[in-house]
Amino acid sequence: MQALLSFEQAPPLAAPLRFFLTAPLFAILAALLLLWTGPELFASRWTPAALALTHLITVGFMLQVMLGAMLQILPVVAGANLTRPLAVATLVHVAIALGALLLAAAFLSYQPLAFTLAAALVGSGVGLFVVAAGRSLFGVPSSDPTIRGLKTALVGLSITVCLGMLLATALGGSITLPLLQLTAIHLGWGLIGWSSVLLAAVAYVVVPMFQMTPAYPEWFAGRFSWAVLTLLSAWSAADALAWTRSAIWLAAAAVLAVAVFATLTLQLQRRSRRARVDATQRYWSVAMLCTLAACTLWLAAGSVPGFAERREWPLVCGVLALFGGLMSVTIGMLYKIVPFLVWSHLQNLGGGRVIAPNMNKVIAAGRINGQMYAHFVALALLLGAALWPPWFARPAGLALLTANAWLLYNLLGAMSFYRRHRLAIEATMPNAASSR
Repeated sequence: MQALLSFEQAPPLAAPLRFFLTAPLFAILAALLLLWTGPELFASRWTPAALALTHLITVGFMLQVMLGAMLQILPVVAGANLTRPLAVATLVHVAIALGALLLAAAFLSYQPLAFTLAAALVGSGVGLFVVAAGRSLFGVPSSDPTIRGLKTALVGLSITVCLGMLLATALGGSITLPLLQLTAIHLGWGLIGWSSVLLAAVAYVVVPMFQMTPAYPEWFAGRFSWAVLTLLSAWSAADALAWTRSAIWLAAAAVLAVAVFATLTLQLQRRSRRARVDATQRYWSVAMLCTLAACTLWLAAGSVPGFAERREWPLVCGVLALFGGLMSVTIGMLYKIVPFLVWSHLQNLGGGRVIAPNMNKVIAAGRINGQMYAHFVALALLLGAALWPPWFARPAGLALLTANAWLLYNLLGAMSFYRRHRLAIEATMPNAASSR
């Protein structure tokens, strides 16, 4: 683990913030889509509305937050400085945001041109980011689990997006591919090879730092990313070659690796030295519990006779993995990243002569807790909608809309806090300079 974090190497505030502020808008669009379609969305995991909602969350919300976080993490944690980070962030952000919108529209309309344009935009945006991040990481020794995890996550992201581009091209009618088989591989790489590996790499630093826990055990942290990469590569090959039994066991091993990560995180949280549990810690706890539940459901579908034929299980599993696991932990991290970025940039602006306000004042704890409970209500209603769509679909949409509008309000409040105190510091600096 890196002993010191290089905060002075952080990129301009506008670079990561554009991703963080846009992400809730896509979750709001997903909520509006659920309100519009209602119970029909949950008829199957393959309905156009379900596919559109899934990609509004995975590409529009989670990918944007993850890329924004990596812009900050690479120089601060890994010492990997991106060349012209603001220009890279601007181009990547525009491509990803437009691509996510077009991808959702493509699933709802099944227009070939929309799939083609969406694949081109998302692919070019992620490609630019991977090249920029890869160049910054080139030559950085893989001296600790976080750096190894970041490098492996970039590989997982590249494979996930390449598979997604192939699927979009096939759905557009340009090529013929085994869609169900390729979708399963795309999903595995997206949820495990990219998202889970990146989350683990970040967790090795932020869980002990922010939640005051012991470090992750070396036997796990030192091997998780490469183990997952190896298992997913072998599983993808076995599945493509129709080695059914081998593919099942390899996929199960990858899912179990994620379950081990979730279990270890929960165990570390139980040993936290924090006097009070804050919202971020609660978000992480719920995320890990939902991840464990999703892993259990997936394993049950492959081992319990008749379970895989039930309509509800992939929907419940998807809600647990996406909304309960990845979205919960992503929002929890936003409530640490954004206040810290605001505080850090105000502190630098003051140059040691004007002290920045306390980081905990950037977003009031009451507003964070209120949004957190709104998110948990939305999660519970989404699980209910997956089981009983006529009763819970539209209430879940309304709750999801409320939770993410609240998230956007909190993030915009942090930006207002930054602008207000920046102006105050700039007004004070001449006096401070003349008094020296």
